[in-house]
Amino acid sequence: MNCNGSSPNAEMPAFVIFDLETTGLYPDWCEIIQIAATRFRNGDVVAGDAFFSYCKPAQRIPRFITDYTGITDQDVGSAPRPIDALEQFSRFVGDSVIMAHNGHRFDIKFLEATCLRHRAPTRTVESIDSISFSKRLFGTTRGTGHSLDMVMRRLGLNASQYQRHDARGDIMALADSVKIMWKRLGLDPQCSAIARRQTSLPAI
Repeated sequence: MNCNGSSPNAEMPAFVIFDLETTGLYPDWCEIIQIAATRFRNGDVVAGDAFFSYCKPAQRIPRFITDYTGITDQDVGSAPRPIDALEQFSRFVGDSVIMAHNGHRFDIKFLEATCLRHRAPTRTVESIDSISFSKRLFGTTRGTGHSLDMVMRRLGLNASQYQRHDARGDIMALADSVKIMWKRLGLDPQCSAIARRQTSLPAI
């Protein structure tokens, strides 16, 4: 049941774990080509409560991005523009806190740059970078990496069971990682021990 229903879980704060695939690394001139997300509550995925969309960029997808992600121009041919997909994503998010791995350095910047590029009205939501979980659990000693692959390896998750570098596979890899780290860190349902930032999404 969703958060507007009468389920007891509806009273618990919700998070949205999400991932983007893009045409490159630079949000000022690269674009989103894929968004996937899943709802997460009380340290676990909410089954069946998910979002997915391809996005059609203004330019063709570079060959190296297709080689890396498997996403082709044909895949995005009938997809909405990135800003239109983000508006749909914003409605899915609702009042949840959004979460991505390395999100404050990458994914969040793409969300905000897309809104700015299209001069879209925005609203403010809270965001968490799941790297914070890893740093809290494994420490920040020099040389301790916190890429999702390294986190999964430390947690004993087999990367081969996920379709990596596709947003749909990556959110499941991240959700499973967060689920384990959440439990090991003994976090409460509000995830109150993990720092948050203010982030912009399209107004709804």
